[in-house]
Amino acid sequence: MAQTKVRKAWEARIRAYRASGQSASVWCAEHQVTKRQLHVWMNKLQDSTTKDSSNIPWVKVQMDKKAETVKSMLLVRVGSTTIEVEPGYNPALLTDVIRTLQTLC
Repeated sequence: MAQTKVRKAWEARIRAYRASGQSASVWCAEHQVTKRQLHVWMNKLQDSTTKDSSNIPWVKVQMDKKAETVKSMLLVRVGSTTIEVEPGYNPALLTDVIRTLQTLC
């Protein structure tokens, strides 16, 4: 029971800190709390809310048939230039383009 009270008190403190718009140093000094305590509790409460999946709103997603086929693509960077290489590319053309860019860049 005491742990629940402490947790609720820190949840309220953290809400007040965030709503204040003050820096952690200023807020902590005004509320007789160390920055370390504030950050430890912020992390602790953040970890517990991210672990609890019941707080996460789920959305139904329907995939389009076209989206199911994903092309694999390769990005080639030569100097400041980026080339997208998709399946079925012409290797000779790619070689020529890269050689040209190497001489220019």
